[in-house]
Amino acid sequence: MCSMGKYQLPFKLNNPDLLRNESFVHGSWVKSKSGKTFEVVDPGTGQPWAECPTNDASDVDDAVKSSYECFGSYRKISPRVRAQMLFKWDSLIRENKEDIATILVYETGKPRAEAYGEIDYSTGFTWWFAGEAERIQGTVFTPALPDRRVFTIKQPLGVAAALVPWNFPIAMVLRKAGAALAAGCTMIVKPSPETPISVLALAYLADKAGFPKGALNVLTTDLNKTPELSEALCRHPLIKKVSFTGSTRVGKLIAKICSDNLKKVTLELGGNCPVLIFDDANIDQAMGQIFALKYRHAGQACITANRIYVQSGIFEKFLERWNAESKKIVVGHGSDKATTMGPVTTPRGIQKALALVQDAKSKGATVHMGGNKISKNGGYFFEPTVITGIKPDMDITKEEIFAPVCTFIKFDTEEEAVKAANDTSMGLASYCFTKNVDRMWRLFENLEAGMIGMNTGNSSAAESPFGGIKQSGYGKESGKDVAVAEYLITKTGTFTLEG
Repeated sequence: MCSMGKYQLPFKLNNPDLLRNESFVHGSWVKSKSGKTFEVVDPGTGQPWAECPTNDASDVDDAVKSSYECFGSYRKISPRVRAQMLFKWDSLIRENKEDIATILVYETGKPRAEAYGEIDYSTGFTWWFAGEAERIQGTVFTPALPDRRVFTIKQPLGVAAALVPWNFPIAMVLRKAGAALAAGCTMIVKPSPETPISVLALAYLADKAGFPKGALNVLTTDLNKTPELSEALCRHPLIKKVSFTGSTRVGKLIAKICSDNLKKVTLELGGNCPVLIFDDANIDQAMGQIFALKYRHAGQACITANRIYVQSGIFEKFLERWNAESKKIVVGHGSDKATTMGPVTTPRGIQKALALVQDAKSKGATVHMGGNKISKNGGYFFEPTVITGIKPDMDITKEEIFAPVCTFIKFDTEEEAVKAANDTSMGLASYCFTKNVDRMWRLFENLEAGMIGMNTGNSSAAESPFGGIKQSGYGKESGKDVAVAEYLITKTGTFTLEG
């Protein structure tokens, strides 16, 4: 064990330099102006193991000025050199995979195998955007009027702010910062209060990779000061773009604040994602894919399965298999080798899950298994839960669950299933399982979501555009051209030619 100030660390790192607990501004580790700190807690025990600065609005100006100063020179660095920095960052993150996984386990609660999975997924972004950096191109063409030529050039937008959630802290930072840094923008990250240490480790490695001072700054803060710090970032005149991943409620507030100065915004908001499993699906395939999707990070993903619709011909059989598999889940601390599902990350997650189950029960739903908090070493554990008899008026149908609670709904016809699936204000992801190719194509076109998983429960990757429709937000992250375009302006030049 090594200690971190007044705390005993519950783990050991191979590279102790990676462990940082101060904000990172202009290449230096800094405290908050107020001197206040907040605690970082292990969700598997409820015990604090580190503290970080509680930054507030007064800390924003220095960080933004640093990023703005850096932008002046960073934007002029050649795309190849930016790509080389991204590749170096990528290789440093991979080299430190064991330690970053350890930090993820003790901040998010996710099991170690899932922490590895997140790092593998996340480094897809650094690798991808390193490639994108050199492929940003303008155009030249001859318009309708004679003796004219029209050009377009792409230029970086300026300083960007990233407001990131706690469920996939490595992935969210690399997806946003990878695109911004490839485009020639600089970025300030505000991590979630639950997961600042993993984000600070990334900033430490970005510095080691050769990114100039101010290219990537990180301001940490607690839950109470998060609205103030976020608003100050959104309102700062030198910040030209805000990228937010989180709840629809907060996303709407951010859009409102940014509209005052017409700032560009990308919003990746909540999901209420349906899964449609038809009689002709391969049950083994559907089981394997959706089971992994649903229980990953104890159900705490915006693209997880929220409502599982199963056609009447296979409903009983599917439910029986699901329950049997769910009973095999081993709930425990993420660092324990036997654990297959960790805790939820916050005590609020437990309260919400209990309230959703209670509401469903009171309106006539059947709880087949689970539904309760697990008392274990002070951690935030919840039982894998399976519920049927779900009706449209239940909170669990309308809200994002964000817990290991599975709801199953029986349907008869494709038309009925699509109507029910689309009956939500959200539109992030939808999933469908069928071996009928015509039906699959209809579902792809008819399901109202930005991403459709077709016979798959895992459709996120650096090369695929990620983003929702309806109240799940706007803008795209990852994918060819589209993600980098969010950090670029297009400038048009018109030239009149003589002779």
